[in-house]
Amino acid sequence: MHEVDYVIVGAGSAGSVLANRLSADARNKVLLLEAGGSDLTFWVQVPIGYGKVYYDERVNWKYTTEPDPNRNGNRSYWPRGKVLGGSSSINAMVYVRGHPSDYAEWDAVAPGWGWDDVAPVFKRMEDWDGPANPTRGTGGPLHVHDVTKDVHPLTRVYLEAAEQAGYPVNPDYNADDMEGAALYQITTKGGLRASAARAYLRPAMKRANLKVETRAHVTRVLFEGRRAVGVEYVQNGRTLTARARAEVILSGGAINSPQLLQLSGIGPGAVLQRHGIAVLHDAPHVGRNLSDHLGADALYRARVPSLNQELNPLMGKLWAGLRYVLTRKGPLSLSLNQGGGFIRLIEGATRPDLQLYFSPVSYTRAPVGTRPLMNPDPFPGFLLGFNPCKPTSTGHLQICSPDPFAAPEMHTNYLDTEYDRAVMLAGYRLMRQIARTPAMAAVIEDEITPGWDVDSDEALADVIREKSWTVFHQCGTCRMGADPARSVVDARLRVHGIEGLRVADAAIFPTIPTGNTNAPAIMVGEKASDLILADARR
Repeated sequence: MHEVDYVIVGAGSAGSVLANRLSADARNKVLLLEAGGSDLTFWVQVPIGYGKVYYDERVNWKYTTEPDPNRNGNRSYWPRGKVLGGSSSINAMVYVRGHPSDYAEWDAVAPGWGWDDVAPVFKRMEDWDGPANPTRGTGGPLHVHDVTKDVHPLTRVYLEAAEQAGYPVNPDYNADDMEGAALYQITTKGGLRASAARAYLRPAMKRANLKVETRAHVTRVLFEGRRAVGVEYVQNGRTLTARARAEVILSGGAINSPQLLQLSGIGPGAVLQRHGIAVLHDAPHVGRNLSDHLGADALYRARVPSLNQELNPLMGKLWAGLRYVLTRKGPLSLSLNQGGGFIRLIEGATRPDLQLYFSPVSYTRAPVGTRPLMNPDPFPGFLLGFNPCKPTSTGHLQICSPDPFAAPEMHTNYLDTEYDRAVMLAGYRLMRQIARTPAMAAVIEDEITPGWDVDSDEALADVIREKSWTVFHQCGTCRMGADPARSVVDARLRVHGIEGLRVADAAIFPTIPTGNTNAPAIMVGEKASDLILADARR
């Protein structure tokens, strides 16, 4: 049995930060438990390798949702990181802080989480290698790379086309103004992935007061009365316990944290009783407010070479690999989403309502179980994609068994509101608008999917129901708020009605941020460590 001050469950984006910050004081004894294994594998460290680990059960939970009636009964595949670094070790590395109005929404229900509160946290965690700006951080743990000199020529055609469509180019969407077409900043350093494990956890693992256990699957939180005092976990077939003198902190992510709360007796009472779990605290919002970005794309055959010609042929793969090994540069050092941006599309919008994506490589989306990201189409092609920034549809998740190794039921409920359906349809119309600009039309031979003939609102709506996909931004399932009747944790991330237990990860987001969720999840880890250490000093 371990006995420590802090037990952290999950070594993902927030958990890695917490392990570093809490163990920085040698007086704190910290135990970090991770269900997955090491991140020191080739395809985790190589940036483009996320296409290779997309279905790799060694580092990936490989979740599949329940059928969604709003999407013709289709299920969604949800890859989530099961490895040191969590999803920051398998994601597309795009770094987005979010819009100030996102955090105004948070502050309205959890004071202390407004833009003025979180902007300094983003700044201190960054090591930005692009043009200097007083709002950007340098020297922080997390390296953020400016890809301006690295992108494929087709990505510059995309930027020109966006300007022709009326959307100016923004040189830094994480600085003063978020709006505009842009090149995506990514979390890499020296051509390697800069995951939360690499940025925060590995430097801290040298400390004697931090113990990291991998392949340690936490099965329940242990309580004395209504106070969390430790956890039970399974490692190498053995059931073990760890005691926490100060606190237990759940950082398993938007799926695993609410699942573990429910397995431990904290959640909707009727659900827990149905599975024979004693109800410690009837908390109906555990697992509710499940938010995600739903995306769609258009695939174009190009008149000019794309990355397909570099990454599809065997010789192209070998050359790209050799270039990467020798220089840490080239397509293997980047994300596939090289361009994109944030724009206002719907009339009357006061902030960006659509996020754009441009990938100078194409792959025909294939059934779950294949690896489309590593097998580009044999012809020159590229993808234009989008997702609504602030979807209003929410789903839920709940345990389907008292077995802690059984995946929970995940009900996506995408496209449930008229607003979401309207923005998705407007997004496809915008793809066509950009594709028909002089700059883009000059390089397009044909639209393969959905195809130029698919043009009516009804036909495009059916494509959206059938072909849309998750952007892997699940969040909100342990929502933060001051009102215990409407939230799971308070503004200091303490679970309502329970002592010694916090949740610190993307599950606590009251609303989904504008943009990719990894940077806000890391920020939550930073801010959580501030709150925990401040409370310990009281």
